[in-house]
Amino acid sequence: MKIAFFETKQDSIITNRLQKYNSQITFFEKNINEYSNLEDFEIISIFINSKITKEILDKLPNLKYIQTRSTGYDHIDIVECYKRGIVVSNVKGYAGPAVGEFAFSLLFEAIRHTYKAINRVKNNNFYYKDLQGVEIYNKTIGILGLGAIGTQIAKIAKGFGAKTIGFSRTKTNIVATHTSSLDEVLKSDFLFIALPLTPQTKHLLNENNFHNIKSKAIINIARDEILSEYVYQNFNGIIASDVTKDSNLAKKENIILTPHMAYYTKEALIRILNISLDNMCDFLDGKKPRNCLLEECKKEYKCKEQQ
Repeated sequence: MKIAFFETKQDSIITNRLQKYNSQITFFEKNINEYSNLEDFEIISIFINSKITKEILDKLPNLKYIQTRSTGYDHIDIVECYKRGIVVSNVKGYAGPAVGEFAFSLLFEAIRHTYKAINRVKNNNFYYKDLQGVEIYNKTIGILGLGAIGTQIAKIAKGFGAKTIGFSRTKTNIVATHTSSLDEVLKSDFLFIALPLTPQTKHLLNENNFHNIKSKAIINIARDEILSEYVYQNFNGIIASDVTKDSNLAKKENIILTPHMAYYTKEALIRILNISLDNMCDFLDGKKPRNCLLEECKKEYKCKEQQ
């Protein structure tokens, strides 16, 4: 098999793990869209900056399998992959500690104005009377999405003495979290968004349910398209996120943005690599990858067929 890894440098862990398959492995530091002459590759490993479109797939006539080193897969046209019989898998369960902890760092900045205060002191300004904060203790934290990240957020919130309620499209019994309706969760004091971006979750928060949002802060560590433009323009609390590239939003007084870095810890990167290689080895062994997205591919295919 000819395998290509994009958006990564040559890695001995990868080559050592795959050497028993006698595969030809090529590493590319840039995303797949920066390259041509891809026709020989049968397996590709990508990250979120590699956009797998119909045009890219046309350049990969021998492609059998895509492994994305991410939980989100909205950068992949999975309907087109399904039509062509290309197997796709992602990385699940790696991000709980890294993203959950980072989400709270965004909340702290939103409600305690730490960055502002530090910058003032660097300029010999010790004034703080306009930086009054609010406490997490005894507040209600609402969580949209109760996978590995959402449940980790619930565990951390419990340590602060907060009540947690959550909304899940698929789960009903979540440890440390009371499951509630979407409208009830939107009324929380602080709202965390930890949902994957799918046709069903795109613009989940919009002008139709905006009146239910009572949060003092929305912490979005999902894709920014979960919130509609209406929410970004009309919400009076703080929106903090690490998932948008729209620098114009950062100029708004009530929006806090960072680069896409919530996942970026030493430990999480190791988990990503190990889970990715587990998936790939499953495929090379003739098995269904343990994080195969076949069912998701089918659902989106059926949705498009019905439109």
